[in-house]
Amino acid sequence: MSTAILTGTPPAGSSLEDDLRSLGFDVRPAPGPAGAAAALAAVPAAERVALVDHRFVGHVHALRLALTDPRFPAAAVTGALTAQPEARGALARALTALAGPDRTDAAADGVPADALADRIEAEGVAVHRPDLGVLVAAVPEDADARDKTLAETAAVDDEAVRLRSAVKSRDGFFTTFFISPYSRYVARWCARRGLTPNQVTTASLLTALIAAGCAATGTRPGFVAAGVLLIASFVLDCTDGQLARYSLQYSTLGAWLDATFDRAKEYAYYAGLALGAARGGDDVWALALGAMVLQTCRHVVDFSFNEANHDATANTSPTAALSDKLDSVGWTVWARRMIVLPIGERWALIAVLTALTTPRVVFVVLLIGCAFAACYTTAGRVLRSLTRKARRTDRAAQALADLADSGPLAELASRTLGRSMPARAYSAPLWAVIAAAVLLAGPLLGGNAGTWRAVLQAVAYAVFAGVAVAHPLKGPLDWLVPPVFRAAEYGIVLGLAALSDAPGALPAAFGLVAAVAYHHYDTVYRIRGGTGAPPHWLVRAIGGHEGRAVAVTAAAALWHGRGFTIALTVLAAAITLLVLSESIRFWVSAGAPAVHDETGEPA
Repeated sequence: MSTAILTGTPPAGSSLEDDLRSLGFDVRPAPGPAGAAAALAAVPAAERVALVDHRFVGHVHALRLALTDPRFPAAAVTGALTAQPEARGALARALTALAGPDRTDAAADGVPADALADRIEAEGVAVHRPDLGVLVAAVPEDADARDKTLAETAAVDDEAVRLRSAVKSRDGFFTTFFISPYSRYVARWCARRGLTPNQVTTASLLTALIAAGCAATGTRPGFVAAGVLLIASFVLDCTDGQLARYSLQYSTLGAWLDATFDRAKEYAYYAGLALGAARGGDDVWALALGAMVLQTCRHVVDFSFNEANHDATANTSPTAALSDKLDSVGWTVWARRMIVLPIGERWALIAVLTALTTPRVVFVVLLIGCAFAACYTTAGRVLRSLTRKARRTDRAAQALADLADSGPLAELASRTLGRSMPARAYSAPLWAVIAAAVLLAGPLLGGNAGTWRAVLQAVAYAVFAGVAVAHPLKGPLDWLVPPVFRAAEYGIVLGLAALSDAPGALPAAFGLVAAVAYHHYDTVYRIRGGTGAPPHWLVRAIGGHEGRAVAVTAAAALWHGRGFTIALTVLAAAITLLVLSESIRFWVSAGAPAVHDETGEPA
């Protein structure tokens, strides 16, 4: 249990102690700075501590936002301050400074939490100050001010504010108008029954897997049930985040589950649709794999662009200014959010088409829609990058290098040939595009798929890919390098499997791309959490993107028919075992900060 230190005895009729206990705090009165310092020293070092002015008046949810959010080392509102173990030392020193010889232990004005927050911040500890909006948090100076503040508090329903704030501010049209109006109440129902966001996330995954199973039956009732269950899974997917915000139950594991399960659900559903189509005599595995490749590449574009620019300096452009201007016009906001086909719109489209049409129609429409969205978003980001005068940081360059996922072959080429090449503004994406063209053009367009010439082209791809990342990725368009590599690697697997006459090659390729995509998503969310990319030994062990391309082309040249399918399956199983075991170990045991996505729906 966390401890709340009150700076004195609350006025008669105050509910402050009960409010703090309802938030899970053990309440200890300790008048004056010296008393508060002694009480702080008595609390175990591994516990969170809150310091609250005994005269505090305000909403319980204001206290909840300030004192219970696990994502920040310290947080404060007027009259209340909290410190996690890592910020306890700064709080103790601030209290000691206040308890000087010119102060009395039982000072009538208690301990000024706001002054303490300023002192802690001066020591370099970031103090989160939540945006309270209409919520009240105040320390009235006299009885009249207290009565007025109590009236202001009573005039605002903090439960209604809490429900509204549980919903993301920038969700898509479908989520905002068709899901969130009732899913927030589902989140509150879950909170009152002690359910955790991770439990709801798991329920969403299980529901989506059942939906995939229904789609795999290949029957019309199965397709209808699959569409309904997919929407139900999305409702739960929205609910888990809303529950996390409603009850402030953020965690490292929860962030990982929420991020990875979304992709697992969608791609498992693609596989279910492909299996269902096969039962009806229609082979759509190539379309299913194409949809997964396109969607994953879209995400890599998003991730790379954001990582390249989130801490860039002088980060302005006319294109961005125009975008911000369009966001001020109501209908354009929703049109632009829908046109990129975010997860809500995408899942609704898939669910309706599954229930009413065939798997082939689902994938064709999905590919067309996602291709248009990919072109729209990528073109806009290219224009922004060309028109802004931004200076990328070393951190951004390292993030892009990690997202590139280079293995031993590319590293060797980078250290040798690459370092001799001059580093120009657009050389990195140019070399990446050349590498991708060399890898894909011959096997897919030149008719040499499954030959040793394709293996030589894969080796050339590794060399050119190494040249692309030989210098720090700080150019205007260097964020394109990771998505180009993803498109090349996934594309060669898709192309070779589609051109092969091996039975089961496409389902095996689907499994291989899914395993590699999981590794790439895992890399993204580790970087987002501030913990860095997966260990280098893991990237080397699974070959890097260029090593896997060489391995797949070599397998196509060595084995034909069922042998190629077996090779793809073995490679997929080996990568899954290595990547998943290390990922689970990291996310379950890592001391990564508790995070949660607050920016809106992913593409």
